[in-house]
Amino acid sequence: MTLALAAILARRELRSGIAGFRIFLLCLVLGVGAIAAVGSVRAAIEAGLAREGRALLGGDAELRMTYRFADEAERAWLDTQAAAWGEVVDFRSMAVSPDGERALTQVKAIDDTWPLIGAPEFDPPMSVQTMLAGQGGLPGAALDPLLIDRLGLSIGDTVRMGTQDFALMTAVIREPDSVGTSFGFGPRSIVATEALAGSGLLGAGSLYDTSYRLVLRDGDTLERVRASLIDTFHDAGIRWRDATRAEPGVARFVDRIGAFLVLVGLAGLAVGGIGVSSAVRAYLDGKTGVIATLKTLGAEGRTIFAIYFIQIGVLTLVGVALGLALGAGAVLLATPLAQSSLPVPIAAGIYPRPLAEAALYGALTALVFTLWPLARVQSVRAAALYRGIGTESRARPGALPMLALALSVAALIGAAVWFSGTWQLALGAAIGIAVALGILALVALGLRALSRRASRAKALRGHTALRLALGAVGNPREGAVAVVLSLGLGLTVLATVGQIDANLRNAISTQMPDRAPSFFFLDLQPDQVAPFSAMLGGFDGVSDIQTAPQLRGVIAQINGRPSSEYGNHWVLRGDRGVTYAADQGGLRLTQGTWWPEDYDGPPLISFGAEEGAELGLALGDTITVNVMGRDITGTIANFRELDFRTGGIGFVMTFNPGAFAGAPHTVIATARAPEGSEGTILRALGTAFPNVTAIPIREAAQRVVEAFGALAAATSLAALATLATGFVVLIGAAAAGERARVFEAAVLKTLGATRGRILASFALRSALMGAAAGLVAIGAGALAAWAILVQVMDLPYRFEPLSALLIVVGGVVAVLLAGLLFAWRPLAARPAGILRAQE
Repeated sequence: MTLALAAILARRELRSGIAGFRIFLLCLVLGVGAIAAVGSVRAAIEAGLAREGRALLGGDAELRMTYRFADEAERAWLDTQAAAWGEVVDFRSMAVSPDGERALTQVKAIDDTWPLIGAPEFDPPMSVQTMLAGQGGLPGAALDPLLIDRLGLSIGDTVRMGTQDFALMTAVIREPDSVGTSFGFGPRSIVATEALAGSGLLGAGSLYDTSYRLVLRDGDTLERVRASLIDTFHDAGIRWRDATRAEPGVARFVDRIGAFLVLVGLAGLAVGGIGVSSAVRAYLDGKTGVIATLKTLGAEGRTIFAIYFIQIGVLTLVGVALGLALGAGAVLLATPLAQSSLPVPIAAGIYPRPLAEAALYGALTALVFTLWPLARVQSVRAAALYRGIGTESRARPGALPMLALALSVAALIGAAVWFSGTWQLALGAAIGIAVALGILALVALGLRALSRRASRAKALRGHTALRLALGAVGNPREGAVAVVLSLGLGLTVLATVGQIDANLRNAISTQMPDRAPSFFFLDLQPDQVAPFSAMLGGFDGVSDIQTAPQLRGVIAQINGRPSSEYGNHWVLRGDRGVTYAADQGGLRLTQGTWWPEDYDGPPLISFGAEEGAELGLALGDTITVNVMGRDITGTIANFRELDFRTGGIGFVMTFNPGAFAGAPHTVIATARAPEGSEGTILRALGTAFPNVTAIPIREAAQRVVEAFGALAAATSLAALATLATGFVVLIGAAAAGERARVFEAAVLKTLGATRGRILASFALRSALMGAAAGLVAIGAGALAAWAILVQVMDLPYRFEPLSALLIVVGGVVAVLLAGLLFAWRPLAARPAGILRAQE
C-alpha cells in the first residue's frame, strides 16, 4: 500500500516538470554517452575485423616463416592442401632516386597471384600484372605517395633497391591486406619477388619474413588444415594464422585501449555522479515544504524515500536512454566520415552489449550517488524542516541504506572488472578513482577551512573583495567541494597525459642524441664488415662503430615445455633477435659466469636479467630456439644487464659462437655521426653497399612518439568528456547557489558595496576554487606521470611547467565561466524586494 501511494505521489510531482533535474539528466547523458560511444567503436572495429578477416589476412589462412622460403616439401604440401596459394615477402630496404636521394621503405615482394582476395587501389589505376610488368626493360614498382614525394619522383622515373632498378609505374593508395603486413618504419613499396633475384636484398641471413596465404577448397576446414600442418611440419618453425582471428595484435590493442578508455569514461561518470548528488540535494531542498507537509500528515520516512526514489529512478531511465542514443548515434554518424582515414575496417551498427554495459554503469552510478541524500531525508523531522533547516541535517542514514550503498558500490566496481577483461587494470582504476575523489574531497575541505580562517586575517583588512571571496569559499553552501571534485579528475587526467607527452618528446629531442647511435645498419654480410667499418670510420665525426652478428629465432620451448605455458611475455611473442659472442666484452653479469673464449661444448646462453626474472628463469634452465627451421637447445649460463633505452645493440639472448657454426646470418652495425652529416654518409654507403639498409634512429623514435601521440589524443578526448561533465556540474553548483548570492548581493548593496566590488568578489571566489582544482590536478598528474615514466617505462622524469600552467589556467577559466553565468541576476536584483521577501 505504501509503495502504491508513493508511486501516485511521485507521478503527480513529475507532472510539474523536470526543472530541478536538468543537471541530473545532463550529467547522466554525458557520462553514459561517452561510455556507450567508446564501447560501440570497439565493438564496430571488432566486427569489422571479423567481417573482413579473409581480406585483411589475404586468404583463409597464412603460414609465416622467418628468413627463409618454403622448401620443396612445404610447397608440395601447399599444393595438396589449398585451392590456391600465394607468396608474399616483407622486408626493409633503401629506395634510391636517380639523383642519389635515399629513403627507408618497407618492401612487399609479391608473386603473380597477389592478391588472392580483394584488390589494391593504384593511382593511376592499373592491374597488378601491368604494374609488375614495368616498362623500358625494367620491372615495375608501386610506391607509397609519401615515399614518391620524399624522393622527388614522378610516375615513369627509375628507383633503385639494392642493385636492381625499377620503373615507378603507379602510387599505391590502398592494399587489401595492409593491416596484415609487418609494422614498418618506412612507407610501402610493392615489387615482384622474382625481380629481386639479383638485387642482393634476399641473400642468406638477410632479414625478411615470408608469408604463404591459402584459399581452402570448398568443404575443407581450417581445423583440418592446421592439424595437417602440425603433423607434417611440427618442428619447422612455421607460424599459423587464420581468418577467424586475422589480426590478433590489432584486436588485442583495440580491446585494451577500448577497456582503458571506458575506465577513463567511468571517471567522467564518477564526476557526473557528483553532479547527480548535488542536483538531488538541491531538488530535495526545494521540496522542504512538501516533505514537511507529508510528515505532518503522517507519512513515514520510507514512504517519502520511496516517493523521491521512484522519481529519480524514472529520470535515471530517461537520462540513460538519452545517453545511449547520444553515444550510439554519434558513432553511426561519425563512422562514414572516419572510415577512410582509419587503418582498420569498421562495421557501423547498433551493438547491444556495449550499450547494455553503459546503461548498467549509468544506473549504478545514479544509485550510488543518490542513496545518501535520499536516505537522509527520511531521518529529518518535520519541525526542523518548517524551521528552515532543510534537508542538510547531519543525521546519518540508517543501516539498511548504508548496506544498499555498499552493495551498489561493489556492484559498480564488479561490473567494471567483469566488462574490462583486465581485472588488474579495472580494479586499479576503481581504487585510483576512489582515492583521487577522497584526496580531492580532503583538499576541498582544507581549502574551505583555510579560506574561512584567511577571511578573518588582519593582513587582509582593506581588501574587501578578497575577504568576501575567501569568506564565501569557506561557506559550505558555496560548493567548493563540488567544484574541486568535478574539475579535479578531468584536469588530473589531462595533466598526466601532458606531463608524459612532454617528457617523451623531451627524451627524443634532447636526451637521445647524447645516448643513442645515429644509425642502425641492417643486412651486412659477414665479409662486408671490415670494408664497411673502414669506410664508415673515414667520415669526419663518426664514432662508436659497433657490430654484432644477428640471427632471428622463435623461442619454442623452455625446460622442454612449450613456451606458451610461460605466459604472453613480449620475449615469447613472435621471432626474436639472437646473437653470439666469444667474450664478455663490456657486459655486466648479474648471475653466473661467461664461457671461455675457446669453448666448444653444448650451446650456452646469456639471458637478459630483467626478462629472465619476469619469466621465472634460473641458471641451468634450458631454452629451445627455432632458427631457420632448426631447433637449437641451450642452457642458461648467466644473466646480464640490458639497457634498451640507449637505442643501441641489445639482444635478450646471446649464445656461444659454436651454437650457430655454419648457419647463414647477417651483421648489424651502429654508429654515431654529427647532426647534419647523415645525407652524405648514407649516399656514399648506399653506393658502395647497396644491400645494406640504414635506419635513422631519430626517425624510428619519431614514429614511436607519433604512436604515443595518437594514444594521448584519444585519452585527452576521454578526459575532455570528463571535463565537459565537470563543467555541467559547475553550472549546477552555480545555479544551486544563485539564490544565496542574490541575498548576499542585496545585503552588500544595502551596506554600500558597488556592483563592481560585488562582481570582483564573485570572480575571485571562482578563481580561487578553479586554481585550487588546477593545483591539485598538477600535483596528482605529476605523481602519476612520475610513476608511469620512472617505475613502468624506466625513463627519467622532469616536471614540465608549461602544461601545468595551462591546467591551472583552464581550471580558473572553467570556474569563472560557470560562476559568471549566474552572477548577472544577483547583480541586477533590487535589495528592497529581496530583503522584504525574507521577512
